[in-house]
Amino acid sequence: MFESMLNGLLLTLQWKSMLMIFLAVPIGMFFGAVPGLGGKLGIALCIPFVFGMDPVPGFAFLLGMHSVVHTGGSLPSILFGTPGTGPDAATIVDGYPMAKRGEAGRAMGAALGASGLGGLLGALFMALMIPIVRPVVLAFSPSEFFMMAVFGITLIALVSGDSLLKGLIVGAFGLGISLVGMDPQTGIVRFGFGQLFLWDGVDLITIVVGIFALAEMMELGVKGGAIADVDESTGQGYTFAGVIEGMKDVIRHRWLFLRCGLIGSLIGMIPGLGGDAATWICYGHAVQTSKEPETFGQGNVAGVIAPEAANNSKEGGSLIPTVAFGVPGSSGMAILLGAFMVLGLSPGPMVLVNELDTVWAMVWILAIANVLAVIMFLGITGWVAKLTFLRGSLIIPFVFVMVMLGSYLAMRRWENLLLAVLFGFIGYAMKKCKYPRPPLIIGVVLGEMAEINLHKSLDLWGIGFLGRPLTVVLIAMTVVSILYPMYKSLFGKNNNNKVSVA
Repeated sequence: MFESMLNGLLLTLQWKSMLMIFLAVPIGMFFGAVPGLGGKLGIALCIPFVFGMDPVPGFAFLLGMHSVVHTGGSLPSILFGTPGTGPDAATIVDGYPMAKRGEAGRAMGAALGASGLGGLLGALFMALMIPIVRPVVLAFSPSEFFMMAVFGITLIALVSGDSLLKGLIVGAFGLGISLVGMDPQTGIVRFGFGQLFLWDGVDLITIVVGIFALAEMMELGVKGGAIADVDESTGQGYTFAGVIEGMKDVIRHRWLFLRCGLIGSLIGMIPGLGGDAATWICYGHAVQTSKEPETFGQGNVAGVIAPEAANNSKEGGSLIPTVAFGVPGSSGMAILLGAFMVLGLSPGPMVLVNELDTVWAMVWILAIANVLAVIMFLGITGWVAKLTFLRGSLIIPFVFVMVMLGSYLAMRRWENLLLAVLFGFIGYAMKKCKYPRPPLIIGVVLGEMAEINLHKSLDLWGIGFLGRPLTVVLIAMTVVSILYPMYKSLFGKNNNNKVSVA
């Protein structure tokens, strides 16, 4: 094993492989920073460029690019409240309020540190799981997927602000949106309103950019001024020192980072869960374990660290079933799976026997790409953070164009532009009426996953699926997730144990 690890490192350090990583990292951050592009499109566009390459340089280019997409995605999430990719939506909840407070640099430093170290943690997780991957992956079935989704939905109570009723209403609205499209069992179109483009459901990126980005730009246009509510001369969080302070915050919250990185890696390893679930579950975990849960949604740096740690650590986890079984751990890995075959690698159990050096090279590529992304990003964060002090008349047109571009590119449908505007007005109304917005996204993300896996579980085991051992463990976790906030409230440890998020 040690010999293969060393051989993998030597393969990665060859000049061709390192050159590919240096080219791939800025490309990956670009695809992450532009809403609607994302890693899937990046891989699809770049596959033709690896034809004829040796396997390791080819993997270095594609995997290096894909592994840092979410690092770039944190940039617009924090600065403009516009997620670069779906999983980056959770970063908005506390990242954008920090930018409004004049601490954009600190928020980006925290995101950068958590993403970079999260990528390293994901690579380490992959390295440790290589010998024992089979029983862990096979332990999860539709029954466990369903309970994981239910567990995530219970987080609505934690992100419901001062009014649990309002949070439940918004969460139910999100669950209703997740039902739009074709019924997975019968094929009957639900809530299609005679529109063909709704048959595949409502795109998550369109919802998020409307609910968050457009709503924030509407508010900025009404109030005037800049995104940051403080004067540039008094706001110190945008400076390079602020960026370093944000990176120190990751060390201060190291146990939260480690827990969320591990959760992200585990969720990434289970095919079918995805990065959206990982980031929101980790965000809820940060709220649930915090001594000051009422500060989340108002610019708590832990609310940036938790989802960003999960974002990048899940890539190491999702690569495990992709390589070991040929079962993609995420939609991005599904495209990467085809690229592996183009480069002459046939994923499956024998890869861990015949191509172990190459597998270890992937581990090293993940680690090096994330370190390189941090170094590259450090050079621009302090300067870019100053954009939050520009007056709104300069920022709003740019963000509007970026949002519209992201909405269209997500599914290549012009109707999504109308939906984005509609959700923008809905999001603005929710802000004015003090309805929390995160429960809506949680309902949309986890509703479809819960429905599909509930049907599969009932078909396979009937109601008896609730008695499966791992499912029972997840049921217990769900019950604890519900009772723990009630316990804290009952015994007065916190007068308000919910998140104030508008």
